[in-house]
Amino acid sequence: MTDAGSRTLQFTAAAAGNLNIVACGAILGWTSPILPKLSRNNPISSDNQLLRPITTDEGSWIGSLVALGVMFGSFASGYLGEWLGRKRGLLMSTFPFIVGWLLVGTAKHIGQIYAGRFILGLGVSIPFTLLPMYIGEISEASIRGALGSFLQLFITFGFLFSYSVGPYISYTIFWLLCTSLHIGFYVCFMIMPESPYFLLSKGREVEAAEALARFRGKSVAGVEKEIEQIQVEIDEAYRVKTSWADVFKDRVNRKAIVLTSILMTFQEFMGIDVVLFYTEDIFRNAGTKNTAMSAIIIGVVQMLSSVLTPLVVDRSGRKILLIISSVGSGITVGILGTFFYLQTIEYDLSSVWWVPLATLVVYMIAYSIGWGPIPWTVMGEMFAPAVKPKASSICVCAIWTFSFLTTKFFTNVEKAFGTHTGFWFFSFCCAINIVFIVMFFPETKGKTLSEIQKKLSRWNSSPIANEKTSVNQET
Repeated sequence: MTDAGSRTLQFTAAAAGNLNIVACGAILGWTSPILPKLSRNNPISSDNQLLRPITTDEGSWIGSLVALGVMFGSFASGYLGEWLGRKRGLLMSTFPFIVGWLLVGTAKHIGQIYAGRFILGLGVSIPFTLLPMYIGEISEASIRGALGSFLQLFITFGFLFSYSVGPYISYTIFWLLCTSLHIGFYVCFMIMPESPYFLLSKGREVEAAEALARFRGKSVAGVEKEIEQIQVEIDEAYRVKTSWADVFKDRVNRKAIVLTSILMTFQEFMGIDVVLFYTEDIFRNAGTKNTAMSAIIIGVVQMLSSVLTPLVVDRSGRKILLIISSVGSGITVGILGTFFYLQTIEYDLSSVWWVPLATLVVYMIAYSIGWGPIPWTVMGEMFAPAVKPKASSICVCAIWTFSFLTTKFFTNVEKAFGTHTGFWFFSFCCAINIVFIVMFFPETKGKTLSEIQKKLSRWNSSPIANEKTSVNQET
């Protein structure tokens, strides 16, 4: 190592940690190829271990119980990050994943699938809570956005895995392959260093300096100044107790939690989980012939568009990408809703059969460049070290609460009011997103963790005016 520095290990650690997100993407995308195999519209085969077709309501529970598990697991995940550390907490997630897949894979009764999916959700809560914290703490400010956007990129690999493999292999082989993804993560990530922030917060100064030196590709002497800066931030953050009540007593913490939780919630109201969990069902309802191939195309597009985000997120800034993403997503789901409405009034759509696939392709591109990765990047940026585990738990609980509500009750809305109503609602929410981003959300591009905290402390009733003032002060 030389004091010239290297970012190689930062990228390597972010990629290794996100192998767990690939496995989570496979869990979430599992429903798209499997629910049709279990549903009443398919003949009973060796792929249906229940030996009976499931109902639409049972299918919605299978699709949504992962989100319910994340809701409950998110708070325990925060404690796990404080107690064991970011790295060991992430490694611990492997065990509920294996238990959950064993239950799902060997199920002879619908209740066992429910239990397995819920436990898988408990496992998913750990990387979604701890990984943004870990990446936010190991990354230099100039590449933190790019590394934070890895979560969106890698989860697309998991969805694509489920979409492209699930329809063509047996139920048993599929869950075994999904389980192997978690084992691969464990093997790759176990050799990565712990977060220097966590080590310093526990008084392990020597280990923290060694870990930071490895992440920066420098000698221990070469990171002394940064270690001192981190120590000051931690001393300030841990000067007071950090119980759940204390998290909300501080004005800056409250602002960060409210802004980030709203951001995460709006991500769900764009309809992304409905699209990803029920991809084949959406195409089937739209009259698409080859639903499996259409789902694969969506997965490929999502993956390719997510590749662009790490390249632009630290150049363009968070706000502009979120606005562009909202506009593109809102227009496309609005068009898709109109397609389904015309279908209900028996309008001849045979000449525009390609519209559902085309709109979802554009929707995935728009979503993936902004709303997919940036909320998770922001969650790793907004909170002081002392409150980060608890605050991250709150934000993860918020997003997955609404993930559960949208995935569980979308089918009910579909039955009562038509598929078009749900997609028009998502389009309306995209418009609301734009107002929120323009009026209330601060830009975090290129800011250190302490600079973001200072910016939030100046954030009063007029965020736009404050941002202009902040820019003038920095100039």
